[in-house]
Amino acid sequence: MRKIRSGVSAIPGNNLSLKMTGKRSRTMSFFFAFFTLLVFGALFPAFAPLPALSSSFSSSPSLLQDSHSVKARKFDICDDMFWKDGQPFQIIGGDLHYFRVLPEYWKDRLLRAKALGLNTIQTYVPWNLHEPSPGEYVFEGIADVESFLKLCQELGFLVMLRSGPYICAEWDLGGFPAWLLSIEPAVKLRSSDPTFLKLVEAWWDILLPKISPLLYCNGGPIIMIQIENEYGSYGDDQRYLCHLVTLARRHLGNNTILYTTDGGSRETLEKGTIRGADVFSAVDFSTGSDPWSIFQLQKEFNAPGRSPPLSSEFYTGWLTHWGEKLAETDANFTANALEAILSKNGSAVLYMAHGGTNFGFFSGANTGGSSSNYMPDLTSYDYDAPIKETGDVDNLKFKALRSVIRQYTTVALPPIPSNNEKSGYGTIKVQKHASLFDKIANVDMVESETPIPMELMGQMFGFLLYLSEYAAKENGNILRIHKVHDRAQVFVSCQSTDDRIPTYVGTIERWSNRALDIPYVECVSNISLFILVENMGRVNYGPYMYDRKGILSAVYLDGNVLHGWKMFPLPFDNLNKMLEVNPIMQVGDSRIAKASVHMNVKDQTKAISKGPGFYVGEFFIDTLSDVKDTFISFRGWGKGFAFVNNINIGRFWPLAGPQCNLYVPAPVLQQGENVLVILEIEAPNPELVVNSVDKPDFTCS
Repeated sequence: MRKIRSGVSAIPGNNLSLKMTGKRSRTMSFFFAFFTLLVFGALFPAFAPLPALSSSFSSSPSLLQDSHSVKARKFDICDDMFWKDGQPFQIIGGDLHYFRVLPEYWKDRLLRAKALGLNTIQTYVPWNLHEPSPGEYVFEGIADVESFLKLCQELGFLVMLRSGPYICAEWDLGGFPAWLLSIEPAVKLRSSDPTFLKLVEAWWDILLPKISPLLYCNGGPIIMIQIENEYGSYGDDQRYLCHLVTLARRHLGNNTILYTTDGGSRETLEKGTIRGADVFSAVDFSTGSDPWSIFQLQKEFNAPGRSPPLSSEFYTGWLTHWGEKLAETDANFTANALEAILSKNGSAVLYMAHGGTNFGFFSGANTGGSSSNYMPDLTSYDYDAPIKETGDVDNLKFKALRSVIRQYTTVALPPIPSNNEKSGYGTIKVQKHASLFDKIANVDMVESETPIPMELMGQMFGFLLYLSEYAAKENGNILRIHKVHDRAQVFVSCQSTDDRIPTYVGTIERWSNRALDIPYVECVSNISLFILVENMGRVNYGPYMYDRKGILSAVYLDGNVLHGWKMFPLPFDNLNKMLEVNPIMQVGDSRIAKASVHMNVKDQTKAISKGPGFYVGEFFIDTLSDVKDTFISFRGWGKGFAFVNNINIGRFWPLAGPQCNLYVPAPVLQQGENVLVILEIEAPNPELVVNSVDKPDFTCS
C-alpha cells in the first residue's frame, strides 16, 4: 500500500528538519524530540507568490494560463537547433540541486544563477530522498520538488529535469534508495531485471504524474526529461533503456523531449543512447576538450536534423574526496572553454552552477579499479562552482563566466548580488554527555551466528555495532575481516571487571583492510569484542554500486571464524531516545557488556580516550538580525558528525581533510540559544571546544 506523507516527514539518520524564527523551549528533551525529521515538512511555510524580477521577466508564462495559450507553447528540436515557441533557442543552463540547498535559500541561489546569465536550470530527482522506505513517499520540505520547479518558473527559468531512476550526483547509491539492497535475491540495478523494473515503475507512477502538469507544453517550465544518466559508462541493456522511455511516455505524452547524457566517446554513446528520433542524445566531456569534434560524433547518435550541440554537463569544477587536495579549476580556462561552445551557437549546462551541501548521511563515494579502492565524498559539494556553497558570487570564476555568457544571452543581466553576510559566534565550549557505549542499552538488538549487513537489518544510514566474544591468548590475538564497508573501529572489554568503557585497540578500513593485532587482556572470563562499523556513503558510480554496508564477510580470529554475534543498529534517527539519561544496563541483560579491560598497553589513558562519545554545547545569538550563515570549525577533533538545532549538518574528518569546517546556513539558526551536538567517534579536541567562524576552510590534512 502506498502512502504519500504530508506534514512531518522522517528519513533514518538524515535529519534536515529546519527551525523557524521565534522562541523555543530550551530543554534538551524538546531539542531532540524533532530529530526524526529528515526533511523540513510542516516546519516550512508555503512559498508566497514571487514578484517578477524585472520587466524583461514579467512576461514569463504562468502555470495558470488559458487552454489556448498553453496549446501554443512548444519546445522542440529541428534543423539541429532547439526551438522555443517557434524561435531558435540557445540553452545556457546550470545544475542547481534543490536537495542540496535549504528551501529558504532556493530563491536566493536561483537569483544568483539569474545574475550569472543562465536561462535554464537542470536538477536531478534523487529517488532515495523521496521514498526512504518502500511505499512511503516524501514531497515536502527539502523534498518539495514541485515547489522548487514552480519557483524556477516564477523567476523566468526553463528546467531540464533529470528524473533518474539513477542520478549519480556524488549522492548515496547514485540516488537509489538503500532498501533496494535489502531485497533477496539481489536486485540487479540499472537493468531489465523484472524485479528492478517493477520497483522503478512503482516509483515513476508516483513521480511523473506530479511532473506532468509542469511540462512546458502544459504551461510549466520543464522542456526536457532525462532518461537514466551516463548509462553507457555502466551497462549495455537496451531493453532497460527502452522500458524507461515507455514508462515516461505513458505519463508524459509525446510532446516533451526525452534525453540521455553520455560521455563524449563512441563506446559510451553506443551503449547509452537510444537510437531513433524519440530520445535526444546529449554529451558531456572534460572541460577544455575540443567540443566540436565531440558534437560531430554526437550527431551520429541522433536522428538527422535532431542533434543540436549540447554539453549537458559542462564542468565548472570537480568533486573532492576525503584525503584529497581540494579540486580547483582555473576561472579563465573554464570561461574560455565555455565560449568555445557558445560562440558557435552550441548549448551548455554548467555542472555545477551551484553545488551546495551534502547534509546528513547523503554524501556518496567512488571507487577505482576495485571495490576496496574506496573514496568517500566530502560533506561540502562546493565543486569549485561559480556560486559557492554559501551562495557567494564575489569570485573570479563567477565574473569570468558571466562575462562570456552576457555576450550570448538575449536579455539584460540583473546586477551581481552581494554575498550573504556571515558571522563567527566564537568559541563553543562542549561537555561530554556520554560514551556511545553508555547508550547502547536504549538500542534494540539482533542476534545471529554470522554478521548481518546493515540493509538486511532494515537500517540505511549511520553506524552498526557488532558484538561477539573470545578467549584471550597470552601473546595476543589477530583479527581479520576480509570485507568491511566502510570503516570499523575495534574495542575490547573484560566481562568480569567493573569498568564501563570498552578500550579501543585499532581500526580496520575498507581501503587498506589490514589484519589487526589485539593485545593480551588479563581477564578470568571471555573477552567482549566490539566492532563499530561506519557507513561512509554508498558508491554512486561505476561497477561496484551494489554497496551494502557493515561486515560483509566472516570475521576471523587467529584464523578461525568467530561465531555468535549481537548487532546494535545506530542510525541516529532518534537522538531523544539515544541520549536520554538511563542507568547502564547490566551485563546479564544480554545486550552489551559494560566492562572495560586491564590491558598490557603503555598508555592506557590515551587508548580509553580514543572512542565514540556525545558532546553537547550551546551558543547564543543576541538578536534576530545577528542570525547569519556560519561555519563550525573542527580543527583538533578526530572524526564524526555534528547536529545544530536538530539538523545533521554533516560529517567532519579534519584528520583526513581537506574540509575543516562545516557550513551552517542561517535558516538552521535562531535568536537565543542554539544547541550543538557532536558525535565524535575517535578523540575530541583536548580542550573540548569548537569555534564558530565566518569562513570556509579546506586546508586540513
